[in-house]
Amino acid sequence: MLNNTNKFIKISQVALFFAVFCFWFSVPWSHALDDTSQKILDLRKQIEELTKQAAQYKGTVAQKQKQADTLKKQIDILNGQITQLQLRINITDRQIDTTKLEINDLEGQIFDTTEEIGKKKQAIGGLLSLTYERDKLSLLAMLIKNPRLSDFTDQAQQAQNLNNKLVGLLTELKIQRESLEEDKQQLDAKKLELETLNSKQINQKGVLSGNKTSKNNLLVQTRGQEAKYQQLLSEVEKKKARFFNELQQFEAEALKTGAFIVHVTADSIPSRGTKIFQWPYDDYYMTQGYGNTAYARRGAYGGAPHNGIDIASGAGSGIRPIGSGAILASGFNNGFGNWVAVLHERNLVSVYAHMRSPSGLANSTSVTTSSIIGYEGSTGNSTGSHLHISLYRDFFTYINNKNGQLYFNYFDGSLNPLDYL
Repeated sequence: MLNNTNKFIKISQVALFFAVFCFWFSVPWSHALDDTSQKILDLRKQIEELTKQAAQYKGTVAQKQKQADTLKKQIDILNGQITQLQLRINITDRQIDTTKLEINDLEGQIFDTTEEIGKKKQAIGGLLSLTYERDKLSLLAMLIKNPRLSDFTDQAQQAQNLNNKLVGLLTELKIQRESLEEDKQQLDAKKLELETLNSKQINQKGVLSGNKTSKNNLLVQTRGQEAKYQQLLSEVEKKKARFFNELQQFEAEALKTGAFIVHVTADSIPSRGTKIFQWPYDDYYMTQGYGNTAYARRGAYGGAPHNGIDIASGAGSGIRPIGSGAILASGFNNGFGNWVAVLHERNLVSVYAHMRSPSGLANSTSVTTSSIIGYEGSTGNSTGSHLHISLYRDFFTYINNKNGQLYFNYFDGSLNPLDYL
């Protein structure tokens, strides 16, 4: 009878240990997590407010673009861009802080879950040991040791409870291991997101510096005088008109002789309004549309319409292709500065011009809508930092025998990018 009592006490002690164990694990660490969660919520509210402010400045800049071209307008636009860029940097700062908090939170969860798993393994080991000792007793032996039916029934119930607790612990252990694996995957994703945000912030600061430089250069060139600015603008337009008049002759000669370096014709043309392409920037504003624009009517393109669109995001902004494809050609000429052409499905070709520096990507290099193929600039015949985008159904390149530079066709073969963006 003493043995039965000892065994009962032993089982009761294990049950008590298990109850304490479960209670210990049920104690929330929520007060620490609540503090982190609140900080994350506060940062997200700040991001939302800063995003609204950036959108307001974007609208202000867009409205300024519609006004007559004056020095004050250009300075106001550059100031608006600078403020907008600073807001974007502030947003990225908050996003970085939020991501760091989320990483710390995940690392804490991983640590706690790992500790829990270790303790559960110990508890499972103890229960398995006790179960093993119990299982060594046959049913007959238990009946002999417990002649009273009530004692036998109590021990049988406790044995069943022991099994149930063991199964429960094993189930919880499986769930926690799965949760641990999910947390580790989330942690890896957040660390990658942090790297991306840090790179984005470096680029944003470069763009901000570029815009400040553009503003300072404009003020130096004009000495802050409207007359000087209008003179500068007139000289640029005359230079551009001369370039396009010559370009028309060069292009006609290339078509006549067929002296093409590259020549691509689209297999088919998508229906207008088919949005098969993406914008190359997340934040941008339009500086000139496609076709017979007011600027084109002033003779800037030798009497021809504007064969693409002009958009701006800020000097030094990373340029992404409007669609996946491969680098078809790239070069520099006096009109379009540094430019690169991308070949897409259907043999459509997109061109990106006035880039700050050469693309640096070799022909046939595969690109996606997340690739950076260059940076916004003002090379060639340009009145300020922007990106010229053309889309072609018929595209060719040729060498200008006068200066040896690589040119692409301007006057024929283009489509309106706005029909497909």
